[in-house]
Amino acid sequence: MNEVDSIHRDTYSDTDNGTISAPTSDGSGPGVRETRASIIDWSTIWKPLLLIIGVFLLFFWLPINSGRFGQAVLEALGLVRWYAREHVILCLIPAFFIAGGVANFISQGAVMKYLGAGAKKLISYSVASVSGAVLAVCSCTILPLFAGIWKRGAGLGPATTFLYSGPAINILAIVLTARVLGARLGFARAVAAIVFSIVIGLIMHAIFRKEEEERAEAAMNLPEEETGRTLGQTVLYFASMIGVLIFATWGQPAEPVGLWNAVFGVKWFIAGFFALLLGIFLVRWFAVRAWKISAVAAAVLILALLVPDQPLLAFSAGIIGLSVTITTTRGETENWFLSTWGFTRQMLPLLFAGVLVAGLLLGQPGSEGLIPSEWVSGLVGGNSILANLFASVIGAFMYFATLTEVPILQGLIGSGMGQGPALALLLAGPALSLPNMLVIRSVMGTKKTVVFILLVVVMATVSGIIFGALVS
Repeated sequence: MNEVDSIHRDTYSDTDNGTISAPTSDGSGPGVRETRASIIDWSTIWKPLLLIIGVFLLFFWLPINSGRFGQAVLEALGLVRWYAREHVILCLIPAFFIAGGVANFISQGAVMKYLGAGAKKLISYSVASVSGAVLAVCSCTILPLFAGIWKRGAGLGPATTFLYSGPAINILAIVLTARVLGARLGFARAVAAIVFSIVIGLIMHAIFRKEEEERAEAAMNLPEEETGRTLGQTVLYFASMIGVLIFATWGQPAEPVGLWNAVFGVKWFIAGFFALLLGIFLVRWFAVRAWKISAVAAAVLILALLVPDQPLLAFSAGIIGLSVTITTTRGETENWFLSTWGFTRQMLPLLFAGVLVAGLLLGQPGSEGLIPSEWVSGLVGGNSILANLFASVIGAFMYFATLTEVPILQGLIGSGMGQGPALALLLAGPALSLPNMLVIRSVMGTKKTVVFILLVVVMATVSGIIFGALVS
């Protein structure tokens, strides 16, 4: 027997106590007992383990024989399908491209000058509120644009003002509210939403002032960026994309009369005009080959003429063509696409997950999920603190596409909903949703997201109480 074999035979382990014993120097028996550290790192195990256990219990107790649960699942899938058809291609993807452009082609110095933490409050909050209001998009479409200006150095206050004002200060929604639900409610919504957007931004800045000062100081030390375009050229480039976003999502009015209906009839011609402008700008200012833009334009035009009743086909061809064009053009357009893809990869899965859960709990507009609609109607009557708070919370978690909150509220008011809770839901609903919350958290962290949500809910509740007391 060699020496190594002897050592292996004489050395033994006490697995029960997690120790190793070795013979003494004369070989007569156990010597020093050395403690062995545990090989299990519980800090990396318990969270995934709890998640697995939770998912297992969820599936174990899944009430598949319940009629309400089955209907809720269908509602959730229906809401996701509707979201994919009506919002992803027409709203989100153009917004992702705009956000990618902001991240690459907007000078950080310009963002800091007008929206930074050190900018004059009158300028920064005015620009943020007006910029958001002009877009008139839903709570999900505003997210890529918010993430874009946040990434470029916008202060927390102006950025959250922009985040709230986009879906909340929607001129058409306010007008529709006044016509359908009454002039008083429409006026109250307009005034409260404008005030909200600025007050929420100011409070967010005050709460996180120290972090904002450090962030602003770090941004001041960054070198100046040089771009190959003038300010006017950059403005026109973004205006063309915003024009496509606005007119492609131009909704059909409830009554086929008036200017809004006239624009709806020619919306695709206007959106196509802005898309053509974007193509021209890409050739002149971004070194994209003209034959590439011409090929994309020809494909879009052919599809638009062959299947005019399916505009999504032509629009999708335009998006695919734009993606291929800018990824096969070396230089800054490749970075534009990479930024666009980064926002898409970060946000889209969270948005779909949030829409699915919101549909499961609350159903599609005008239908029910797991939470019965009579519960909601019964809890929002009168003008109590609880009724206003409940309306704010439900509005914050439910997903509202642009303008859908008005007919939903019309039904709830008909079922006995008070004027105060109606305003509370109008102020919290369009600006927040469960998918919206998930994405905001991924952009600016849990703490800031929780504070933002609480501010919206609390201010909506207080406004509802005050308005309900005034009109009663």
